[in-house]
Amino acid sequence: GQINNSRLSFSNITALAPMVRVGTLPMRLLALDYGADVVYCEELIDIKMAQCQRVVNEVLETVDFVAPDDRVMFRTCEREKGNVVFQMGTADPDRALAVARLVEKDVAAVDVNMGCPKEYSTKGGMGAALLSDPDKIEAILRTLVTGVSIPVTCKIRILPSLEETISLVRRIEKTGAAAVAVHGRFKEERPRHPVHCDYIQAVAQAVSIPVIANGGSLDHVKTNADIEEFRKVTGASSVMLARAAMWNASVFRSQGALPLEKIMEDYLKYAIRYDNNAFNTKYCLCQMLRDKVESPLGKQVQAAQTNAEISEAYGLQEFYRQTQEQLQARRDALQSGSQPERPVTDGDVTTMAVKFERREYPPQITPKMFLLEWSRKEKLEQPQYETVQRAQDRAFQSTVTVAQKKYRSSLWEKSKKFAEQAAAIVCLRVLGVPEGRIGEEDSGLVCKRKREGKVNGAAEEERSRKRPVNRAADPCLSVDVCT
Repeated sequence: GQINNSRLSFSNITALAPMVRVGTLPMRLLALDYGADVVYCEELIDIKMAQCQRVVNEVLETVDFVAPDDRVMFRTCEREKGNVVFQMGTADPDRALAVARLVEKDVAAVDVNMGCPKEYSTKGGMGAALLSDPDKIEAILRTLVTGVSIPVTCKIRILPSLEETISLVRRIEKTGAAAVAVHGRFKEERPRHPVHCDYIQAVAQAVSIPVIANGGSLDHVKTNADIEEFRKVTGASSVMLARAAMWNASVFRSQGALPLEKIMEDYLKYAIRYDNNAFNTKYCLCQMLRDKVESPLGKQVQAAQTNAEISEAYGLQEFYRQTQEQLQARRDALQSGSQPERPVTDGDVTTMAVKFERREYPPQITPKMFLLEWSRKEKLEQPQYETVQRAQDRAFQSTVTVAQKKYRSSLWEKSKKFAEQAAAIVCLRVLGVPEGRIGEEDSGLVCKRKREGKVNGAAEEERSRKRPVNRAADPCLSVDVCT
């Protein structure tokens, strides 16, 4: 671990601003590669984060914060550990602290969003709604500063008058915050409105902590040289870029911008390597394409439904294939290295150390279905599952009873459904019955119709667990990024 004297510095830096849907791991790594000093993640809501479990993902070599519905809310890795700032949306000091402590060991600093004017942020009293409640701002920041060992910062918008803005920033400084980012627009202003550099300048003169100027993408920052210019005009210590970096992450390169094709390819390689959500990958590429989103490439990206299909659009099929092979090899090594795959008798239960890996089975096929079909064929009663949850990490373990015998996995799963699948796998393996994995000999157990993907009852139920995707509301084309 880092010793505290290597605390992240916010003076004289260039940062990737927090951007909803844009600031996921691939974009942050790309910005760091191109020369950003500090990268902020997208705003993550305290209530959602507080329900997450911290999971070390040994296959991807990441640390994942996983929600109860199995969605990865925040994924980070060693490469960004000293540079990533975790931005949260919060209106509650205690909840803010719980989240900060959850991520404290994996990030360089935490930031509180006090500038987002979008309804999903303000309706809970978060984001820009905090600007009208300076007492709450103070309470949240003080609680965080005293409660965690990493630097605490915040990002605000300017208030209707200069006096109010300066008075707020001085209060923020007194809490012990390490820096304050100032988006030089009023709460009701949108990205098309010019940024108020005079306000940022007045704030920078009024406090001694680093002030990070934000909001220059419209008129001020198009190239790397413009960053220094914007820093001078605002009198700020540092600069934070949102849309300029979203459209062209190589704006951080002192050696000059790169062609868009190269940027998109570098981005996509990170998205593939870190198994980024395909719809998120697609959204970010569409933002980079901007007016080219209707070009043949743009249309291909919009039509893609998976990272594999997106990589085809960019001619990266081979890179995609090799990466999947490497990840699979790591998965296999971890499986075989962790525990022997031999059944062990534990009282009247036969156990094996087995995890249910969703990606090892075709979309409509699961071990539970195979076990059910096999029991029917053998004229046995249908399998009974009994699941328990343990308190310390809220993980699940299931025991299945088939023909009066009990089977369970000795490994705990993060959801009840996965625990039941793991128990089914143990039972099938002990009985020597096929379990439906990709690449397994076709057993003819589950009727062919189902294998070819015409969904029916049992598969439907499994499907509904997968994240529903509303294609009608494909986010690719909405451009108003909240920063």
